[in-house]
Amino acid sequence: MITDHTNLTDEQFLVVIEKACQAGVDLVQLREKTGSSRELLNWALRVKQLTDKYNVPLIIDDRIDIAQASEAAGVHLGQSDLPVNLARQILGPEAIIGATTKTIEQADIAQAQGADYLGCGAIFPTTTHVKTVQTSIATLTEICASVDLPVYAIGGMRPDRVKTLKNTGAAGVAVVSDLMQASDPAVKVQDFKVAIQDNQLG
Repeated sequence: MITDHTNLTDEQFLVVIEKACQAGVDLVQLREKTGSSRELLNWALRVKQLTDKYNVPLIIDDRIDIAQASEAAGVHLGQSDLPVNLARQILGPEAIIGATTKTIEQADIAQAQGADYLGCGAIFPTTTHVKTVQTSIATLTEICASVDLPVYAIGGMRPDRVKTLKNTGAAGVAVVSDLMQASDPAVKVQDFKVAIQDNQLG
């Protein structure tokens, strides 16, 4: 899951994350685009208390320094962030480092530089990245075939849309709004797990 504070109080934000962790999400990516570095660090430390409680890895979006300072498991990097190989040098061999990719070339570079997984999208229209150009299912399939890394589809993900990913080679999905805004995050996590299993992702 990828976090998003939109329309949530601080307490609601933490409750959603904890319920998702209880329900068995594989990883939490803390993404906070506003606020100071100190505020982001404070959020990282608070969220890490929850993820540690359920043995769920926490990674930080973009910010290698915050990942280090909070002792998070790793970082997720976009194309405008520091390169994967530099993040690897800084964070070390055990860190989880993910990279956003939209093309085969970007995917190949990320793999060569030492990424552990790739995020590919937006596959569907998304409210969290309104300016993002959509990535086709065909491109996702080509990227999955070009690398030996797990590739996760992102962008407008809902359980009923997972079926479109069947036979693409995608390892799973990264979910933001559909989980963060869910009336029952635990049920939503289970809905995604069933859809992923039914459509043989991973």
